[in-house]
Amino acid sequence: MATDKIPANIRKLSFEEALSELEEIVRDLEGGDANLDESIAAYARGAHLKRHCEQILNDAQARVEKVVLADAGSPATEPLDSE
Repeated sequence: MATDKIPANIRKLSFEEALSELEEIVRDLEGGDANLDESIAAYARGAHLKRHCEQILNDAQARVEKVVLADAGSPATEPLDSE
């Protein structure tokens, strides 16, 4: 869907920058001090930040699996530790 696209200003953020901003949004929303419109806007930005972080992690996982495949010389990949 076109509405699910990540805005350019979020796509340029590193994983660490996006995660830090997402954590800040969560803290602000949990505080409950913002009005409804501000909370909805923050939630929407947080959803985009979350998708951006997930995309970066998925890309990193694919790169790691490619390295494992290249090092092992076999068609099987090893799963990443989720811990």
